[in-house]
Amino acid sequence: MNPELADKYYFIGIGGIGMSALALYFHQKNKLIKGYDRTETNVTETLQAQNIEITFDDSVNCIPAEVLKPDEKTIIVYTPAIPSDHAQLVYFRKNNFTILKRSELLGLITRNNFTIAVAGTHGKTSTSWMIVHYLRTAGVDCYALLGGISVNYNTNYLQAGNADCKVFVVEADEYDKSFLQLTPDIAIVTSVEPDHLDIYGNENEVVYAYQQFIDKTKTNGTVILPWHAKLTIPSVVKNHFVFGKRIDNNPFLKEVKVENSSFVYDFSLNGKTIENVVAGVPGIHNAWNAMAAATATDCVKSLDNSTIRKAISTYKGVKRRFETIVDTESIVYIDDYAHHPTEIEATISTARMLYPEMMLTVIFQPHLFTRTRDFAEEFAKSLCDADYIILLEIYPAREVPIEGINSQMLLEMIDSKYKMLVSAEYLLEWLENFEDGVLLTMGAGDIDKLVEPIGKILSGDR
Repeated sequence: MNPELADKYYFIGIGGIGMSALALYFHQKNKLIKGYDRTETNVTETLQAQNIEITFDDSVNCIPAEVLKPDEKTIIVYTPAIPSDHAQLVYFRKNNFTILKRSELLGLITRNNFTIAVAGTHGKTSTSWMIVHYLRTAGVDCYALLGGISVNYNTNYLQAGNADCKVFVVEADEYDKSFLQLTPDIAIVTSVEPDHLDIYGNENEVVYAYQQFIDKTKTNGTVILPWHAKLTIPSVVKNHFVFGKRIDNNPFLKEVKVENSSFVYDFSLNGKTIENVVAGVPGIHNAWNAMAAATATDCVKSLDNSTIRKAISTYKGVKRRFETIVDTESIVYIDDYAHHPTEIEATISTARMLYPEMMLTVIFQPHLFTRTRDFAEEFAKSLCDADYIILLEIYPAREVPIEGINSQMLLEMIDSKYKMLVSAEYLLEWLENFEDGVLLTMGAGDIDKLVEPIGKILSGDR
């Protein structure tokens, strides 16, 4: 089917970051867009500002009249986060509407376009936005439908300047095996680690899914992988790169240092060396992401050294990815989306490199009971790198509680004298006395709602 031929779309879970990007894409094409979400957020407010009607009541009675009856011009889109017994979804299924998962719709609209798809346990949102920014810096037009709000562009959806543009940059989400709906021209994997074990069961199945993803690369396409990924290059691809190994023309990071609170490094790309690149975002992990992004961009349009330097230095990151909220002489407050042990380790390590002389306090909200259960030891170990650790209760998202799995259990596993489990309300009271040091908030749940009040407390704007 061709979803572009429909003229009405109803999104169940329209406030999801990936769903909202698709809604904006079709809204820009003058389609009728309406949707449901459970709660009002900054994302739903952005959509409503574009005159997209959203209901926050899941009853069938709240379905807009325009999409109440099935026809060939109406498509219902839903996200896997929506439960199967959701009243509106049940109604649409019983009445034989055309219903697509978000990933299916994304796969359909990109299938006949030049698609750059970025997968990875970590780094896919940042790397995707890097590619978009590098392409734009090099004068290449593109669409972007991504899973985070760009600091440079203040959106998760970027419209191409030319309506005839055929270049799409998308995030290839491994949750629910969504990325297997894509058929990329350039397939990028930033990292492969166990996660979403409620879906996959074990690490081998995770690796197998990533192998299936890169196997879907179009004939004569390009695959870009990290050197440690246990993946096989498909025979149909024209080009492949393994970033992080000093072999052939593979991109390699040569030196990383911190100067004037910025990460500076040299790296090789297609046999040439680019020296003294001043990164717009910190972290060794982001330097590796930049290698993958520059390689992908160079496959679309050959980059000269000055363009690469400009692109990397002017890329300002993604909201909630090591985002500095307060920066004073005595207090630095940084917010990050880290919700996996490896991400926590990278975030804490970056903070240590930038502020080696300052005490580091981490506030972490675990995300999902299953993830906390599956990686409890790894979480405890990665959090120990902070001087002071504060836990909030687990954010359940789509899950029901698991007996014995809670933040108190995790707290007891952390080998530190300076740790505590608190409520959000007490946390804000406690921070009234925070006078100096680096503060990190981390998590993928609703901890983001605390960022603004914490920022006001620490900046003295109360």
